[in-house]
This record gives sequence, structure tokens and C-alpha cells, in this order.
Amino acid sequence: MKRRDFIIKTAASTAFLSFGGLSLMNFDSKKPKRITILHTNDTHSHIEAFPLTDAKYPGQAGVARRATLIEEIRKENPHTLLLDAGDMFQGSPYFNFYGGELEFKLMNLLKYDAATIGNHEFDNGVNGLAKQAPIATFDIINANYDFRNTLMDGYTKPYKVYVKNGIKIGVFGLGVKLEGLVNKREYGETIWHHPIEIAQDMSRILREEKKCDLVICLSHLGFQYTNETLTSDLDLAAATKGIDLIIGGHTHTFLDQPVIVKNAEGKDVIVNQAGCYGLRLGQIDFFFDDAKIVSNTARSIRI
Repeated sequence: MKRRDFIIKTAASTAFLSFGGLSLMNFDSKKPKRITILHTNDTHSHIEAFPLTDAKYPGQAGVARRATLIEEIRKENPHTLLLDAGDMFQGSPYFNFYGGELEFKLMNLLKYDAATIGNHEFDNGVNGLAKQAPIATFDIINANYDFRNTLMDGYTKPYKVYVKNGIKIGVFGLGVKLEGLVNKREYGETIWHHPIEIAQDMSRILREEKKCDLVICLSHLGFQYTNETLTSDLDLAAATKGIDLIIGGHTHTFLDQPVIVKNAEGKDVIVNQAGCYGLRLGQIDFFFDDAKIVSNTARSIRI
């Protein structure tokens, strides 16, 4: 089309849309708000990439690569939360030598928003965890461990509300039962409370009192068990209400896509986990219209 004809046709189209007071401004062009959730779990002190000679994961993972990937995603969408579902400690000589200090300092540099506590965070005892906790500039979130009679008292919070692009996001944390899994001398006077009752209380607070638009559980319970005495993320999702997303850990489960579970009200709960050792980064995007979730997408990114 010649430029002159194009201008004339465009002007005619504009006049038509403006005729009788009907203008382009009358059409709703508002885009849904996008919130990105990035998550890791069970990184287990794997700071460097696996060597090229490794039999299972040659040349994979590494904190530096994760940092680059996270930075790229944040540039694409600054309304991003970065979360970890526990077991940040134990698994390489870095933990043996530094006792968790390096792991926390690197997570600070990556600008994690929050992490929950895994059972391996007690590997140097609850006092060892308390020694490292002040280093963290991110929130350490757990609702079902009672630390009142330990040195960890005051270093955790049951939940935290974050605001991204006008959307209120409530995050709470849950830990696995320590008895029979962790030596009593390591967790000391830490008291464990059953996660389902705690989760229901947390989701009620975040939904009703804090008016959150999105509720996330950071869980170190484990994805699924054949042992019915153990509570898994799938059990938690089905037995509760008010939770939109469960980000899991503990069982080192690699999910290419999240699992959808119907909750106690018949509503969908997204359950996801990103394997272990920093080999993957989970990403879930929620799209909101008037503070209501209208859609979501997910991917598991190999590092």
C-alpha cells in the first residue's frame, strides 16, 4: 500500500471508531498482572557445577549459572519472588568447612526473598543453625517448629506477606517431623506441630485477615509417600483450603510439570518441586485480573 493511501485509510478507520462518541479509549486494553515465582529446594551445599566427568550430571548446576538465569528472568519480569523449600545445608565440603555461612551468603547475593527449614539445617545442631541465621538477609519462614526454648527463637517467622505489582502474596513454611529423622541432640528442644492443622490456620490468617490474593506454602514435607503415617505435599493439598501453590522439598522429586490436586473445597492446588542440588529452577507465572487469578503457566528449567 502506498504511504498516502495508508494514511487516508487509517484516518478513515479512526474516524469510524470515534463516531458518535465511541473511541478506542472505551475498549478495555488492561493486561493481566503477571507474578513470577522462582523456586529451588534441596540444593545441599552444591556451590559449583558438577564436573564434566560426573556420571549422572556432567557439567550441570552451579550457583553462578543459577544467578545468571535468575537475573535474566527478573529483567523480563521485575515482579518476581525467589523462594527455597529447605535443605540448603549439607552435601559438599563447603558445608563441612563453613557450617552454612557460605550457603546463606550466596543466597543473599542471589536475593532470595524467603526460605523454609529442612531437616539438614539441623546437621550442626539447632545452635549451629542459630549461629548462621543472622547472616540471612532473606526471611526464614516456618510455622510448625516451635523454637521458643532454643537459640533459634526470634530468627524465624510463621509467614510473610509480600506485595508485587499491587498483588498481595502470603507465604508460610512447614517442616518435616524431626523425631526419628534427626538425632534428638541436634534439634534439642524444638517442638514439631502437625502440618495440616498449622497450614489451615496459616491460610485462614493470610486469606481472611491479611487479604492475600495468592497463598503459597513452602514445604519441606516431601512430595508423596506410600507410608500413610507420613504427611506429604499431596496430602496437605487435599486436606486443606485456601492454598494456591505448594512448593515442596525433601524427597528430591523432579517434576517436569506441577501436579494439580483438588483441595477440601474442590479447588485446584498447584504442587511443584525442583529436584535437588540446584540442577533445576522451578518457575510458575500467575496472571491476575482485578486481584483474581485468571491463568498460570509453569516450567522446569535445567541448569
